[in-house]
Amino acid sequence: MREATVLLVEGKNTGSSPLTTALSKEGLNVHVFHTGNDALSWIAQNEPDLVVFDGASMRSSGVRSCRRLRGALEDTPIIHTRAAGEQEDRAAGADVYLVQPYTTRKLMNRIRALLPADDQVEEVVRAGDLTFYLSKRSVDVRGQGERRLTPKLATLLEEFLRHPNEVLGREQLMRIVWDTNYFGDTRTLDVHIRWIREIIEENPALPVLLRTVRGVGYVFCVPQTKTPPGRVVFSELRTD
Repeated sequence: MREATVLLVEGKNTGSSPLTTALSKEGLNVHVFHTGNDALSWIAQNEPDLVVFDGASMRSSGVRSCRRLRGALEDTPIIHTRAAGEQEDRAAGADVYLVQPYTTRKLMNRIRALLPADDQVEEVVRAGDLTFYLSKRSVDVRGQGERRLTPKLATLLEEFLRHPNEVLGREQLMRIVWDTNYFGDTRTLDVHIRWIREIIEENPALPVLLRTVRGVGYVFCVPQTKTPPGRVVFSELRTD
């Protein structure tokens, strides 16, 4: 991931913040503030690539402060976190909502999806004849040329590629891609699975790569190739 500027708003009593440490380890330029007013003062002269508003570490959810940041940063992605058991309030105006507990990996996956693409480095995922360009959200299958994916399709395909040959449950996919705990209707997932198959499968009606595990979910079966055999390979491509 290229160095990007992240504005982190968190409570004063977090001490040595694990979020700050995790973001810095990823090579991100992190600016930490403890109040919405301080963050707003900073962005009056600066422009972050992304905001993480850690409402879970504050006395209140910070919905009002987060909404003020959204008003000042119209197009900047915002991630809003809340404590377990706290009711979700979409009035915060965030792009992504996370509820504790969540893993650092989950947070970083959200950040990667929201940060602008690096003009010089492109993260590439290869699985057999499939090449997926994460930053561009495009995929090339069997050398037929790149096809752009919607953000939801890109996130869904990336999740499968990060868990090759592993059955992923429908509820798990709904949580990760749609950030919801409501599983009464998963037809939206089924539609997106069909769209991905139409892009990556030779015959979408008889899928070989993205298969259904009846009653459970789906599995991305890594094709067996000579080099390397049945592996998903993550790498970076220099574009300068």
